[in-house]
Amino acid sequence: MHLRVPRPRSLAGQLFAMQAVLIAVVVAGYALFTYISDRGQAQDAAGRHARAVSLAIADSPSVLEAIGSPDPTARLQPYAVRVMRDTDVDFVTIMDPEGIRWTHPDPGQIGRPFRGHIERAQRGQTFTETYTGTLGPSVRAVTPVLDDGRVVGLVSAGIKVEEISKRAQEQLTALLGVAAGALLLGAVGTYVINARLRRHTHGMNADELSRMHDYHQAALHAVREGLLMLDGQYRVALINDGGRELLGVAGDVVGASVADLGLPAQLTGALLASEPRVDEVHLTDRRVLVVNTSPVSGGERRGTVVTLRDVTELQSLMGELNSERGFTQALRSQAHEAANRLHTVVSLIELGRAEEAVDFATAELELAQALTDQVVAAVSEPVLAALLLGKTAQANERGVELVVSRESRLDDGLLPPSLPARDLVTILGNLVDNAVDAAQGRVPSRVTVAAYTEAARGGEVSGTAAAAGGGGGGGGGGSELVLRVSDTGAGVDPAHADLVFQRGFSTKPAGEGGRGLGLALVSQAVQRHGGTLTVTEAPGGGARFEARLPLDDPQGRAPAPDAPAGRRAAGGAV
Repeated sequence: MHLRVPRPRSLAGQLFAMQAVLIAVVVAGYALFTYISDRGQAQDAAGRHARAVSLAIADSPSVLEAIGSPDPTARLQPYAVRVMRDTDVDFVTIMDPEGIRWTHPDPGQIGRPFRGHIERAQRGQTFTETYTGTLGPSVRAVTPVLDDGRVVGLVSAGIKVEEISKRAQEQLTALLGVAAGALLLGAVGTYVINARLRRHTHGMNADELSRMHDYHQAALHAVREGLLMLDGQYRVALINDGGRELLGVAGDVVGASVADLGLPAQLTGALLASEPRVDEVHLTDRRVLVVNTSPVSGGERRGTVVTLRDVTELQSLMGELNSERGFTQALRSQAHEAANRLHTVVSLIELGRAEEAVDFATAELELAQALTDQVVAAVSEPVLAALLLGKTAQANERGVELVVSRESRLDDGLLPPSLPARDLVTILGNLVDNAVDAAQGRVPSRVTVAAYTEAARGGEVSGTAAAAGGGGGGGGGGSELVLRVSDTGAGVDPAHADLVFQRGFSTKPAGEGGRGLGLALVSQAVQRHGGTLTVTEAPGGGARFEARLPLDDPQGRAPAPDAPAGRRAAGGAV
């Protein structure tokens, strides 16, 4: 037979049982205390009542007169019975100084000795005691009857303990009724409160709640994604280690408003929004984040749960993948052009015009080699050279001429390890793509690229980029990499100069995936390396974007001395 182990009570059930037992113990203890107290008070009240009755009888002149008569019983017995009835006592016994009864509720006891202590009364004192007589246990008072200071008789009035107990039991019954009502009211109130508690704890017991808390804490610290919980007033209720790292916040921010965390305006707006956000891309100073928000509601808005994913590396890889796709498209286009040229050469040979075929092939080869030599001579950094060659082919396909300015000079190995090629691809690639989009369809359609190093603007700039490149001739101000891209497009409205680098801003129609991310990524990469990014009007119209990145190169290597810094793009069409 399978035995089922009973499930531990829920926390609410345990609290209900504890409170019910506590209320029952308190009420029972109070009832017992009150019963004992009332019983004692009832006995004290009975003693005072019996004393008052006995004193009244002893002071009565008719009693003193009856005692002096030849037959005291004949006159005192009716009187005693009448007093018993009127004063609500159980017995009144009048006796001679030796304790022989003259009156008694049971006439058969008349003439017999009084059962109880009378010594103090015989000495003229009134006292009360509890004693078991012929009627059972009773609280009685005994007082002397005095005649000129001489004891001529004794009077005892009493109330049976049984009657006192009955009165206390009647009070106890009423008390138990009140106690039962209090217990019932307390139980109902406890049940209602615990029913609410069960809803909040989902019926879980203390062990389950403890385990859930432990799992909760472990998960918060183990999950690398950011988790942020906001209350109904958009204050931070909880944030895990990943959230602190991704948002770049330090210290104790629990209880702080989202608006006070110093986050970018668009990210702050997304966190303050009442509607849910799904896979929104937002940029901080150093990261690209995917943000999801979900409101927490239970009949009313209780807060918001925010998850953050870091896609900075993914975004960089996507940029590189897009570049590779561009290279592939350029190679496909070039292969198509090469096939056309090859067909032309073959056709010339078939027509017996071999010399013209050789001249045509030689000219095409020289043109392609000149293109490569010109780019590599200006920018021998392999990653940037490959990027510019690919962008040149893409621009030509779209009818845009891409020009590498003659002032460009960037030797291989010049860039320090602190400036990775991936960030350079992000910066220069997005600037060129943006410029090609702007110049396409314009007359002329041209994009000019310049890449060189010069002394940092904080130092004393010499007359040539070569002298300034390594910082050795620049007055000790260090050197910086300059990436400048100009186009012949419509330019940038000066009113929008501060907005073009914000996530989501674009003057072009939105395409698949949205617009306004490229320049925002450029701005983020430049800020990450402590550089500057500006946009101005190009000399020939259009826009000119310039990124300046500080070079941390302890070797102080400068570019070749034949690259004038102030020379504007004057040729080099490729």
